[in-house]
Order: sequence, then C-alpha cells, then structure tokens
Amino acid sequence: MEFKSYATDDGLLKLIQALAGVSSFTTEEELNILNFVNRRATQAYNMSPIWPRYLVSSEARDVNAYTLSGAGTATVNQNYKLIGTNDGNVGITNTNIYVGVTTDSIVIYKTTSGWRIDSGASATDSDGDGSFTVSAGSQVFIEADTQKKDKIEDVVTWTGTGTLVIQPKNLIPFTEGSSTIGEFIRIHRKQAFYNMSSLEYDFFVDNSGANILNIVSTADKKIYVTYKKPLDAITADSIIIPGEFFYYLAHASYADFLRMDGQHGKAIAEEEVAKDYINTQLEQIDIRNNNNSINKKFSTYVNRQRR
Repeated sequence: MEFKSYATDDGLLKLIQALAGVSSFTTEEELNILNFVNRRATQAYNMSPIWPRYLVSSEARDVNAYTLSGAGTATVNQNYKLIGTNDGNVGITNTNIYVGVTTDSIVIYKTTSGWRIDSGASATDSDGDGSFTVSAGSQVFIEADTQKKDKIEDVVTWTGTGTLVIQPKNLIPFTEGSSTIGEFIRIHRKQAFYNMSSLEYDFFVDNSGANILNIVSTADKKIYVTYKKPLDAITADSIIIPGEFFYYLAHASYADFLRMDGQHGKAIAEEEVAKDYINTQLEQIDIRNNNNSINKKFSTYVNRQRR
C-alpha cells in the first residue's frame, strides 16, 4: 500500500514510515493509519470553508420550485423546476411550465381546464426566447376546482390516482447532474463577484439541500451558489492527496499512531508539529481573505485565534 501525492514522489505512507523509523508497517497497522489519515483529512477540510481546491464560486444552479408526493404514478413524486412560460400552442399563453428534475418527461402546465400533470410529455423552446411549446402526454392529474387557481399549490382538488401533495420550495439540491455540493457557503440571486454586486440570500440546509428564504421572484430559474466540493475519502490506491494537507496528515496521523502505541508524550510533540503545518496553510488563506471580497464573510481557525 502506498499513498501518493502531487506534493511528493515518496508518498504519504512512506513519510509516516520515516517518522516512525520503520521500513514497513503490518497490514493491521496500515489499515489503522489509513483510518487516521481520513479522520485527519476531514478535520483539515472542516477548518476552513475556502480551501482553494474545494471552493466553487458563484455557480449557476437550478431552483427546484415544487416537491410532489402522494401520486399513484411513482414518477410524479419528485422535485420540479420552472423552465419558462407557455407559448400558447398547448395550454394558456404566458403561464408557467414545470418539468421533473429526476424524470423530465413529467410536465406541469396550465390549460383552460386548469393545471394539468402529464407523463410522457415534453416542452421545447425552439427559438430560445424562454417561451415553450408543450407536447402533451398522458394526463395523470387535472385540476378539478371550479374556480381555477393561478398557482398549483393553491389547487384544492385534483382528479387522478392517489392523494397529491404539493409543497412549494425554493430548493437548491446537493446534487445537480454530476456536480455535488459538500457545503453551502453563500447564495446570490445573480452571478456574484463579477462586475456588479448581487443580492445575497439567507438560507437553511436540510437533507434535501439549501432552502432559500424570502426569494425575490418565483420566476427566477437559476440561483448562484458558492460552495465547497465534497471531500473524497483517501484509499490505499489514492493517486492524489491534497498538498496543502499533506504534512499535516503525516504528522497528525503519526501522532494518532503513537497514542495507539501508548507513547502519549511523543504524540503531543507530533501534534504540535502537525498544527504548525496546517496553521501555515490557514494563514495563507487568511491573507487572501483580507484582500479578496469573495471571502469577506468567511472566517478561519487562524483569524479567530488571539495574537
């Protein structure tokens, strides 16, 4: 087993072996060290929201407008996003169209008979003006209210199989496509840190993602998110170990190994060496933070220390 890093050709395991003064560890010791390394990597990752390796600034993300549940047709039960307005070919002109996030062939649109949810449907913006043509599919639900509602969450009675529950949302999920958010940091209405300032939203995070508070317009299809990418687990076959964590991981994991071996005095000394390495990296982030408005709301372990 050998942990490698772009920061060194020798590998993380070899450095820990050198600190321990051995040429190899037993298989059990190597497994313990790997667990120590991942524990310490998580610790380092959480010390700052702005590690450059993990920071993504002001990325456009879809706003999920609704969550539907309780439908007899399983594919209806998902999140929905606003894609644009109806061009009037099928449905009422200038009314909103929503499509499923997981299954985009589920389309919600408004007709003269009320709001309608179709499976096997689609909506196409052929001229790129934000006005969509609906290709109707098989009707799953239709609004049964005598007085037709402007918003789908206000519909009282639906005709269809199941008991449909509609929850209005202004949700940014953790995952969109192949991109996953590890930690939400800031959310802006428009692209931030570009040429102009942008309205910043308050939000709270649950197991579905970030829920935006007091959104300015429910017609906004995109929101701009600054976030941390997730931390990947380090395995015995890992090719790249973050260089900014490398020496911290080596000395901190070796300190854990010494504690496991009952050498507590030496472990304390190694812990201090590890702290010096990670504090140096955090200091560099702190300096950038003081000179870059993108990070103005962020704080690190270093700038909370007394000096």
